[in-house]
Amino acid sequence: MSTFKKCLIALSINVAVVSSGFACTTLLVGNEASADGSMMVARSADSDAMKAQHFLIHPAKTNQTGVYSTKAHNGANNFTWPLPKNSLRYTTVPNWKTQLHGATGFNEAGVGVSGTESIFASPKALAFDPYVEDVGITEDDIPDVLLSQTKTAREAIALLGHIIETTGAGEGFGVAVVDDNEVWYLETATGHQWMAQRLPSSQYFASGNQGRLQSYDAKDPNFMGSKTLVEFATEKGLYDQKRDGAFNFSKAYTRDDERDRTYNDPRVWTIQKQFTPSLKQDVAAGRQFPVFATPEKKMTLDDVKAVLRDHYEGTEHDPYSKGLNGKEPWRPVSVFRTYEAHVMQVRPWLPKEIGEVSYIGLGMADLTAFVPYYSGLKAYPANYIIGTDKADSQSIYWKYRKLQTLTMTDYPKLAPIVKRAYKDWEDKIAKEQKEVEAEYLKMAKTNKAAANKMLNDFNLRVMADAEELTESLTNQLFTLRTKDIQSDIFFANAAKKD
Repeated sequence: MSTFKKCLIALSINVAVVSSGFACTTLLVGNEASADGSMMVARSADSDAMKAQHFLIHPAKTNQTGVYSTKAHNGANNFTWPLPKNSLRYTTVPNWKTQLHGATGFNEAGVGVSGTESIFASPKALAFDPYVEDVGITEDDIPDVLLSQTKTAREAIALLGHIIETTGAGEGFGVAVVDDNEVWYLETATGHQWMAQRLPSSQYFASGNQGRLQSYDAKDPNFMGSKTLVEFATEKGLYDQKRDGAFNFSKAYTRDDERDRTYNDPRVWTIQKQFTPSLKQDVAAGRQFPVFATPEKKMTLDDVKAVLRDHYEGTEHDPYSKGLNGKEPWRPVSVFRTYEAHVMQVRPWLPKEIGEVSYIGLGMADLTAFVPYYSGLKAYPANYIIGTDKADSQSIYWKYRKLQTLTMTDYPKLAPIVKRAYKDWEDKIAKEQKEVEAEYLKMAKTNKAAANKMLNDFNLRVMADAEELTESLTNQLFTLRTKDIQSDIFFANAAKKD
């Protein structure tokens, strides 16, 4: 069997195995934990490689009436919520089919939302308060509802919590929200119970498809939760103070079984091992991992992007570098079915136009470019708002995805080429960003409109450069694979003359 066929079979096995469950990985970084004082919210959105993503700018609207409706967009269920009278301008990166499930975005007030991390309540807890699957809020709706009307992260968390308590959660999820001052993370417990905690500024938080929050203090302003969070758990026997000691949200409400040992725990363990190497903990002791940890070295943007690209390189659990292994028990952060990954960076000391940047990598994080998108960007190119579940030659999503698919047919040989090219490009753009941002600050003092145009033109050029590089890499790899396949099936005659 040819090398090409073997790789295609391995790739199909890998996709089939990992597509059987939900997935995402989240990393939050406080401003005192980062090298430059910024806050960062990072997440890989993992579901289906066929899920083309669009980039949308939702304009501000006034004097609205009526309701937001998931069903009207052919979304997950029939959730509805009153539209705000005056809606803020905001961005999302949604699913091509519904224009919902917006993944990541900022609004004009500086609130950023990343949602969601799929998490799971325990069957026992759900028996008392099931998810409201028919009309409860889901990841389809969260970005649009929160970004259209909230002006602080705390307000956004409170609104989402109110919706969960009144209308219900249609599924289990974790949601990160950031503004100029703080980062919050909310986790659902059951259909109507929830908890949220403010990220300590000197620490980071990592999660991989499991309830991670633990301690809760209703009197502490760094916590929020449903009104009956502890009482409900006590009443239903999910929590007993004499038996359990202090209330532990994760222990009381969330699932913790053999599925976590290989699918979830290794991702969190690896992230904490990387940034806090002095932590000595069993990879299977997920419930005992610290919720928040202090990095032993300040964390950079590149560090955070590296987490999203991680697949246990250099270890026996790497499922790609020695040929594709879809039977690897440890689920890596970077999987082929990631449809987008992002790092939302907030630098409060800068104007919002340049202080809020979303670095978005389309497709598999390990094999993509994290392109910066400034909040000051005025519009996206036409090929950023097209693309379906069928490959095409125009949409920005499929340009990245086709390169990644080709690379995976011989990962050991081709991936280093792609990764090196994208790293060199990201390093070059990072230097240019510093120059452009400095120029923006100077220009904005006397001519804000000119500064905004300069920033917009720069951002569009960066996007075009990344697209051009991707097309060039695709052609380069096709050339190599053409030579490889010809070599495998040359069928020369004995004299090798024709």
